[in-house]
Formats: sequence, structure tokens, C-alpha cells
Amino acid sequence: MTRKVSDPTPPANQFIGQESLSVEIHQTLLRWWGFDTFRPLQAEAISAAIHGHDSVVVLPTGGGKSLCYQLPPLLSQTTDIIISPLVSLMKDQVDSLEAIGYPAAAIHSGLSVNERRKTYQRLRSGALRLLFIAPERLFNSNLIETISHLSIQRFAIDEAHCISQWGHDFRPEYRQLSALRNHFPQASFHAYTATATPPVRKDIAEQLHLKNPEVFVGIFDRPNLTYRVIQRTNRTTQILEILGRHPKEASIVYCISRRETERLAKHLTASGLLAHPYHAGLDAKKRHQTQEAFAKESIDIVVATVAFGMGIDRSNVRLVLHTGLPKSLEAYQQETGRAGRDGLAAECVLLYSPADVFSWEALIRRGAESSELPEVESQKLIDSQIVHLQQMRKYAQAARCRHAFLSEHFGQPYELSNCKSCDVCLGETTNLADSNTVAQKIISCVARVSERFGVRHLCEVLRGAQTAPIQRHGHHRLSTYGILKSFDQRICENLVHQLLDQEYLSRSIGDRPVVMLNEKSWEILRNQRDVILLEPRLKKAIGSQKESDDWGGVDRTLFDRLRQWRRKIADERGKPAWTILDDRALRSIAREKPTSPATLLNCKGIGEKRLADHGAALLTLIKQHNHKSV
Repeated sequence: MTRKVSDPTPPANQFIGQESLSVEIHQTLLRWWGFDTFRPLQAEAISAAIHGHDSVVVLPTGGGKSLCYQLPPLLSQTTDIIISPLVSLMKDQVDSLEAIGYPAAAIHSGLSVNERRKTYQRLRSGALRLLFIAPERLFNSNLIETISHLSIQRFAIDEAHCISQWGHDFRPEYRQLSALRNHFPQASFHAYTATATPPVRKDIAEQLHLKNPEVFVGIFDRPNLTYRVIQRTNRTTQILEILGRHPKEASIVYCISRRETERLAKHLTASGLLAHPYHAGLDAKKRHQTQEAFAKESIDIVVATVAFGMGIDRSNVRLVLHTGLPKSLEAYQQETGRAGRDGLAAECVLLYSPADVFSWEALIRRGAESSELPEVESQKLIDSQIVHLQQMRKYAQAARCRHAFLSEHFGQPYELSNCKSCDVCLGETTNLADSNTVAQKIISCVARVSERFGVRHLCEVLRGAQTAPIQRHGHHRLSTYGILKSFDQRICENLVHQLLDQEYLSRSIGDRPVVMLNEKSWEILRNQRDVILLEPRLKKAIGSQKESDDWGGVDRTLFDRLRQWRRKIADERGKPAWTILDDRALRSIAREKPTSPATLLNCKGIGEKRLADHGAALLTLIKQHNHKSV
């Protein structure tokens, strides 16, 4: 069955007829994690796991999927197996669980022989509640034989969209997981993912051979995120301006190519910002060092490729910036999902140029040609990826609420008429004055250069540039020469690409495409069609109400001191800073300024283990701050 969410507030009693179990579950949540309420659908997913029902759980990033498989084994006092695709994700989860005293471990290639031996000892003794492992290692080791002697009640498959060929991150090795049914017929199986359209959810259930699974689909919208799409003109200048809105805050900058990540990271560092590149071409040691530095808050900016999953679970990322167009809305949702995982306000910015669409199309066609697939299958692959790309393009050029667009793409209606958390609803987008006239000038120039030249040369003619090709072809004598001289080259190119993107102009296929006219072009010249072009600049970002609310009543000076204390503790323990206490907990403390263990325990994210570990230090720090403030 499928559960749809319309009210984000969970019912008072999720376990009708089992009040004692409900009380025990809530007590476990409070004692271990320091929270007294569940997020939407968490309690229902936990109930399915406890009662041995298979399930597919689709919750947005930040929706608390992890808790759905972390809590059940504490109640049953058994070991559950978690299938996870990335070592870094496993390590982050184990670190955060160990910080609250939860018995969890992971088996991966980064362990020493001694560490692996100790983990197996804990596993065999029944001391572990969770064991994380990658699908490849599960089937290429003796682990299945080892766990077959244990009372394994549940398997959880994290990032389950990887099992579906209809998903955006298909991994063939995930297809082997259905064989676990034969080895563990008594166990229940649970698939967790943040991004899955209805066809992907159906495919996940079929591939894992789930038995009458309960399907829980949460609300995809993330109201704490502010989405912006900015017409790309001067990439580096725009990137610096956007990063400038988040000083000393965690930011991820995505680039399409490895070379671009290296170049941009160097430029940002030269501009006084400490940024490290992160992509698959770097050696493992370098990637690990960057990951560790970002997790421990030694650096706050990572420049990464979209094609390589970072696997960094830092909860307080305040900015995700795409410098180029992602290849699908599913990928975009996954990548922007790294922002604001703590539920606090964060910003997601896409620097968009229609030229990205043509770049991706060329890459898609080259990739299919080199795949050695039969021609029919190769064309299917191209068509499928082009559809994803066109959906992403429509999002980027849409002059409507970004939250509504994303929600509807994943099959959910959006009720608000104004989200107050995107550039469109905040009134930051502007239509170019006299769009029709500008479009007619551009189209006229295409006709006069005989549809034989690309975007760059066309714009040089429009701007009245004095280049050798213009002189050689006599284009300085055209009536359209210099008629857009008030625009610089990048803005002019952006406007031409907008016309191409809206199919008011066409473009030839090949390595050196030329701009051509089509029927819509002639309709514009005859004043039979109106054009809307976006002015390729951004009004000053005005922030969102969510961001203001998150900081309400917070003593910023105390918050900064708490961050410094957290970094010191994290460095001493060699753990990611957010596993000590996340930003939500620090802001709660800086807002409430507790003066006793009892009042500290009332702050968000403070459970019994964290109170025992850090309570005295936190209360001393608060007392010192209050004394200095007097």
C-alpha cells in the first residue's frame, strides 16, 4: 500500500492497540537522539520494520531516513544489515552513531586487518545493532556465511534508486541484492531513497523481490531551501558574489568537468577563500584528505564534479551552487539535497546558460556511440537521457515557483501560491525590456549572415566588434552590424542562447554548430509571436523568511564560540564536527542559554549520552559567555 502525506504533523499515536510499544519507541528516540517527536512518516516506517513488513521508504534528504533503520534494532536487540554504496557515507553514519553511544560498525576497504578482526568479533558476539557494508563486499567475501549464523531480522538498502535502471544513478551490482532473499527468507527488506518517481519505486520493489511492501512517500518539497536560477554571464564574478553571502559557512560548488573544478578551486583560493577540488580523477588519498577537512570544518568550500558522488554527510551545508546545468531533475534534487540537512535555511543556486544543454547533448551522443550497444538500444539510451535533460532545462528557464515545479515533477501538488523561498516568488527575476525588438534584431542578423555562423561570431557582429573574420566576410557592412552594441559579449550570447532554448532559433548538429532560422523565427519577424527574454542579471538576493526565523533569538557571538568549541572537540577525537553536535543543537543552546543539566537536556539534539559527554563543558562555556556579556 502507498501512504500519501498531506499533513506534516504525525498522528499522536502511530501504533494503535500497541500503546506500550509506542511509549518505548518514543522513549528510545528521546534517550538516544534527544528528540521528542518524529518527522513525517518516520514512525510509520519504523513500525513496518518492527513488525517485519517489507517497505519502500521515499523521504527527501533531511527527512530522517536513517532513523527509520537505526531505531528498530535497539528495540529488538538484534543486528540489522545496512547496504550502502559509499564508504564515506558509512563512516559518517558510524561516527555520528558512536557519538551517542550507539553500537554500530562498517566493513570496508579502509579498515586495517586489526580493525576488521575486531568488527567481526563484535558482529559474532551480537554486540552490534547495525552493520554497514557495500553490496560488492557483501557478495565478494565470507560475510554472508558469517551473518547466516546470526538472527538477522532486517536488511536496509540505502540509496535504493541505484537498483533501478530508470533511476539517475544506476549501479549494476545492486541487482545482486535480490539473492539475499534465498539466504535469509525470514528477514524483512527495506528500501530507502530520497529521489524516486513512481516508475523507479515500482522497479525497486520488483528488483528486490519485496513481498507486499508498504510504500511510504514523504513530501518532496524542502521548504528550508531557497532555490535560485541565475542566467550565467560572468561565471567567476557570479560565483564569488554568491559565496560572499555565506562567509565561514559550508558550501559545495558543483562543476560539470574535472578541469573546471581544479581551475575554480585555484581561483577561489587566490581570492582569499580556502577551497579544495574533489573529483574521481584525484588519487584516493587526496580525496580522503579533502573529505576529512570538510567534515571537520577545517575548510568550508569544496568544488566537485556532479558526476562523482561526494558521499559527505555534513549536516550544516548552507549553500549548494551549480556552475552548470545538471543532467536531470533527479540528479539536481539529489545534489541540492546536501544543503540544509539539519532543517535550517540553506540556499541552492544554479548558474544557467542554454549552452549547457547543447554541451550535454553532445556528451550524451558521444557516450552512446562509444557504448558498443546495438543501434536500437543506443538510440533508446539517447532518447531517455535527452528527456531528462529537457526536463532540467524547463526548470531552469521556467518563470514560476521553483518549489512548485520540483514537487509536481515528483508527482505531488504544491498548495502554496507563493513559497517565499525562490527567486521567482521573491521577485528577483526581471524580464528584459523590449524583448520582442531585441529578438527581432538577433534574428535579422542570423538571416543577414546567411545562417552560416555560430553564436560567438553572430554576437560579435551584433555588438559591432572589429575582428578579422568580420572584415574578411564583409559583415561590418551589414545593416545589423553594431545594433546591440550596448550589450557586452557574454550578455549578448546569453540572449541568443535563450532564443535557441525556446526554439525561436535552431542550431545545426556537429562540433561547430551554426545558428539557423525556423518557422518561429519568421513569426517573430512578422510580429506574429511575442517573446519573453530574461534580463541576464540578478537583483540583490533578499533572503527568505525561513532564514530569518532560524536565527530568531540566537546569540550569534555565543553560537560562534560554540562552533569553535565543537571544532576543538572534533579535532581531538578525529571525528566530523557535526557528529559532536549539529548546528540546530548549537543554535538551540545559543538561543536558550541553559544554566543547568535539566534545562540543557531540553535543547534540541541533547540526549543522555551527549549530556554526559559535553554537559559540563557547555554549561561552563555559557556561564563564561554570560559573564563577559555583563
